[in-house]
Amino acid sequence: MPDAAIISDRVITPAGTVKGAVLIKDGKIADIVSKLPEGDFPVTDVGDKILMPGVIDPHVHINEPGRTDWEGFDTATKAAIAGGITTLVDMPLNSSPVTTTAKALDEKIKATVGQLHTNCGFWGGVVPGNEKEIEPLIEKGVPGFKAFLTHSGIDEFPNVTEEDLRKVMPIIAKYGLPLLVHCELSSEVRNQGSAAGTSYQQYLASRPKRWEDDAIALMIRLCEEFNCHVHIVHLSSADSIEPIARARQKGLQLTAETGQHYLYFNAEEIKDVQTQFKCAPPIREKENNEKLWQALKDGIIDFVATDHSPAPPEMKELASGDFMKAWGGISSIQFALPVLWTAAKKHNCSLSDVAKWLCEKPAVVAGIQNSKGKIQKGYDADLVVWDADNTFAVKEHMIQHKHKITPYLDQELYGVVAQTWLAGEKVFDDGKFLHLNKGKIVLH
Repeated sequence: MPDAAIISDRVITPAGTVKGAVLIKDGKIADIVSKLPEGDFPVTDVGDKILMPGVIDPHVHINEPGRTDWEGFDTATKAAIAGGITTLVDMPLNSSPVTTTAKALDEKIKATVGQLHTNCGFWGGVVPGNEKEIEPLIEKGVPGFKAFLTHSGIDEFPNVTEEDLRKVMPIIAKYGLPLLVHCELSSEVRNQGSAAGTSYQQYLASRPKRWEDDAIALMIRLCEEFNCHVHIVHLSSADSIEPIARARQKGLQLTAETGQHYLYFNAEEIKDVQTQFKCAPPIREKENNEKLWQALKDGIIDFVATDHSPAPPEMKELASGDFMKAWGGISSIQFALPVLWTAAKKHNCSLSDVAKWLCEKPAVVAGIQNSKGKIQKGYDADLVVWDADNTFAVKEHMIQHKHKITPYLDQELYGVVAQTWLAGEKVFDDGKFLHLNKGKIVLH
């Protein structure tokens, strides 16, 4: 007999959308059936709301320990379950210490105690000179590594050169793990503030597509040479779509993600001084972003991740509106699902597409594709129930992450998250947190 069942007219499974019941036993999906079995067990009927695998976001900056005033595990993972995210993977920066040593990973795991409200894994970091820490981090269970090819924004996490990558890629390849790369090869180290720094168009011009394209060309070359899985994070230059497609046709282990903000906003709409829109690489023009949409539909871009990268209001330079000085990062973890669905509807995409881009494909890069990301027998019962047809406006009072700064403020979004389930237990229901601290550490 199951421990519980959820009935929905629209269950998103790998085989398509079905009407039926998901049976839950011992925190896992026991079966998907058209008719409930006999017996006395709790049944939740969600009607025509969507029952989908929980969202997986493998690109989140939580910043704890060391920069909890930017964001912390408590606030970030509350925002996650309020948004239907049942698993996230934390980036090795902007915490302090950065997760570039086995000891720092231990500290990070210790920092989660008593405040982990969703499941969480941890990427290791690659910086110059830490090649001897790669295997110890792998032994401790990181699912892969992150590196920057340009200044990361914090001095504790310096960017790597080709020479540095040549030392670590053979090790990462040996274990079959991905190397996640921030692909910008910049011609100058940092942009300083300037009198004209309030212009979004000037900021956009300061980080040209060429930076991304040159970096991606380098990573394709190294991917081929070392047979190492390279994953390009937050792709924003459409000029790199064709080279990525060609590399994949050759059989290279190359994957890519883009961010919700590159698919939802366009540079033409961003006014001067609106530093809440600053991210790197920048949000580009509509024509560019339509090509990103096409690449996503074509499967050249594998999935969509938030790159939730919060900072205190003063660091976003909201008062001065100086894009050159402002922290580059968009806070959006709670709205990953509705933002993508709102934009996807306009692009004639299906609910199954959204499940693929937010659940199934992110699970693969995080190495959890055999237990999470699908409504399938034997998989973890990490689930989200949401109303695809209803809308809401993003307001400050509903935002769970630490700082209420987001470019999505006041946006009218489709897709209201009704319930979030972790390991078969309902932890969030109709705006209320039912059970906190139910998240588990996910190690590879």
